[in-house]
Amino acid sequence: MPDATSCRPASNEKLRGGLSVADGVAVLVGVVIGIGIFGFPPLVAQQAETPYIYMGLWLAGGLIMLLGALCYAELGSTYPHAGGEYHFLQRAWGSGVGVLFAWARGTVIQTGSIAAVAFIYGEYAQQLVPLGAWGAAMHAAVAIMGLTALNIVGTREAKRAQILFSSMTVLALALVIGGGLLKSAPAMAEPIIGAGTSTALSGNPAGALGMGMVFVLLTYGGWNETAYLSGELRDPQRSMSRVLLLGAAIVIFVYVLANLSYLHIFGLEGLRETHAVGAQMMQLVAGPRAAFLLSVMVCIVALSTLNATILTGARVYYALGRDVPRLSMLGAWSERSETPVRALALQGLITLALVLFGAMTQDGIGTMVAYTAPVFWLFMLLTAMSVFALRHRDPLRRRPFRVPVYPLTPLLFGITCLGLLWSSTLYAGPGAIVGLGVLAAGAPLLLLRGRNTSTG
Repeated sequence: MPDATSCRPASNEKLRGGLSVADGVAVLVGVVIGIGIFGFPPLVAQQAETPYIYMGLWLAGGLIMLLGALCYAELGSTYPHAGGEYHFLQRAWGSGVGVLFAWARGTVIQTGSIAAVAFIYGEYAQQLVPLGAWGAAMHAAVAIMGLTALNIVGTREAKRAQILFSSMTVLALALVIGGGLLKSAPAMAEPIIGAGTSTALSGNPAGALGMGMVFVLLTYGGWNETAYLSGELRDPQRSMSRVLLLGAAIVIFVYVLANLSYLHIFGLEGLRETHAVGAQMMQLVAGPRAAFLLSVMVCIVALSTLNATILTGARVYYALGRDVPRLSMLGAWSERSETPVRALALQGLITLALVLFGAMTQDGIGTMVAYTAPVFWLFMLLTAMSVFALRHRDPLRRRPFRVPVYPLTPLLFGITCLGLLWSSTLYAGPGAIVGLGVLAAGAPLLLLRGRNTSTG
């Protein structure tokens, strides 16, 4: 779930560049396809009763991604702004909701996402350098501290590292898909595992499907960045729908192939019990050397995601500094390194605390997903409803891109968000309650916020 509050110009004129449809598709695919496909499939498998339900979740997730991206495209093209969702929520529902979103982004959503990715990195790093029972958490903590320090040193250095890291993603996925599909002895016909492993088999099928979709949509995370593409495309009214349809089709195609590969090798039962799924699959397909190589590559992909999320994530504290004067110190900017040093340091400390929390539960990835999911889907629901609110409140505003099949598209997306909020709150476990509690702890900020907020 990459942060939408990245450092982008707020001016619509600056945002209007010359991106072609091909450029937009490349950006969308590059943002969405990432480390999640190497970490979340086993968690999705634990919520699916059959291989067909498992694959259906991935297809449905792609459709939901497209519905959400269409809503974000209208908001982003109509109200282009560096604040992303923060700006949309503030315009639609007032400064109080905007401040709570900034608090949630800084303490739950973004930091929880960083911690979840760090745990995925830790599981693969543990395959390379075992550090005992707490090894995954230790690797995760080291990665967070190292990349936070890199970003504090300077944005330029962090961006250079990002270019190096990003080049490995496509190669790693190609190895996984090719290795899985080319090996004989398909496993999809194997019987599913008995009761006790799948939530779907233990009496809560609706909740299991909802939680499965939460993990799927985390893997599809990043589509909300289309809020910015709409301001940069040539002729967004015509181009945006093409970018979204083509980009979504490519992402869905890649993820379906990857998951067919996993099922082909492990079967649903084996996938449920798998850790570091890519490395273990390559070991079965091509031996320990291939597994070692893929683990190295996946670690690099994870570091790429971590670095990008840390780089953009700290910017959300500027929203708090702007609207809560008593927290203005968070907006300190280092001219020498061109970074928000204090914000980065605070983000790192919060994330390390979440890594410790996740390590104590012995299921770091699942705990971080539970921690972030209800809060994430609450604000995603409010953002979806912003399409209705802003069309009603600002009917004369020029909208370079309009959601097709309005009002059905934002309504369907809003209903989906509400269902995922319900599922993640009721079935995600104690981590969900902790995340909601942290959100509630931000309520006093409403009394401290400034009277004037930016809605331009």
